Amino acid sequence: MTPRDLLLALAVVVAWGVNFVVIEVGLENFPPLLFSALRFFLAAVPAIFLLGRPRVAWRYVVGVGLALGVAKFGLLFIAMDRGVPAGLSSLVLQSQVIFTVLFAIVVLRERPRSTQVAGITIACVGMLLIMLDRGLSAPLGALALVIAAGACWGVSNTITRHAKPQDTLRFMVWVSAVAVVPLLLLSLIVEGPRADVDALRSIDLTGVGALGYLAFVATLFGFGVWGYLLRQYDASTVAPFSLLVPVVGMGAAWLLRGEAIGVQQAVAAVLIIGGMACTVVRRRPPRTAAAGERILTGSVGR
Repeated sequence: MTPRDLLLALAVVVAWGVNFVVIEVGLENFPPLLFSALRFFLAAVPAIFLLGRPRVAWRYVVGVGLALGVAKFGLLFIAMDRGVPAGLSSLVLQSQVIFTVLFAIVVLRERPRSTQVAGITIACVGMLLIMLDRGLSAPLGALALVIAAGACWGVSNTITRHAKPQDTLRFMVWVSAVAVVPLLLLSLIVEGPRADVDALRSIDLTGVGALGYLAFVATLFGFGVWGYLLRQYDASTVAPFSLLVPVVGMGAAWLLRGEAIGVQQAVAAVLIIGGMACTVVRRRPPRTAAAGERILTGSVGR
């Protein structure tokens, strides 16, 4: 990986890690479902008019829009609104790695490697430690919502792997557009029109800044650069960088929000991140296989 691309990968990691603190700040200004809907609206408009139609089947766009945009982020925002701290959310949400591997085994008929099985087992022990840590301020029900959000992310990853979008940025813009209307309808039903109108009337620079960060930095910049990196390099080179996201998330929550990290939570974090590492690290494929994969996935600039 070139020094420039290494910096880009680290920039995405920082953007996605700090994202959880920004969500926590934004939830002080908006109801969770409305906040998520506004975030995706800004990510989609006007970009959908500038980038053109997605280059994959619409069923994949709708599927990822509902699984990722509506279910995953809706559940995550509700869980954080109910008391799951930013750093803990960034860690527990990584259960998506477990679900992604499991769904690939069941749906895509992939055969798990022994390291993946070991990694899932280690990460599950870490999740159990999180649940048993009675020193946490987060309710167990809200933590369960974060795990459910991880499962929805796993569904989204499975659909995306099947779709194989060549332009990740364009794909994410249209996924964002799909999520807007369902999230708005759910907000009106669950949170109520009065709460939504009051939030919009009282919006301030903090709320605008949080929305802008989630839409343009975390969504468009983050997924756009990540897709570029995946087209330039093998997945085994890029994927391990995602292991740093909860590290940055927990560090940012401690630094910016004063979120304490207990001994049991620290041990759980090591187990979860270590387990995830086992699921993504693999032996380097032969040169001919790697070249063939690069041709199939495409490369920017060619």
